[in-house]
Amino acid sequence: MTKTYKPGEKAPRSGQYEMTGPRGGGTGIERTVTKGEPLPPPLKSGQKYKMADPTKHGGKKGK
Repeated sequence: MTKTYKPGEKAPRSGQYEMTGPRGGGTGIERTVTKGEPLPPPLKSGQKYKMADPTKHGGKKGK
C-alpha cells in the first residue's frame, strides 16, 4: 500500500505529489513540493497526497 500524506504535513522528499480522493483513488492532479515544505491545502475535503515522482538529484562530479 502506498503511503499517503495529509495536507500541511512536511514533505519527506522533493518531487511530484498526486492528490488522492477520500478513498485513496488518484485524481491526476499533481503538485511539486520541496523536501521539508508543507503539502498544500486540498481542493476538496478528505483529499490527501501520495508520492508520484520523486526528484532525481544529479550532483556535479569531478570538476
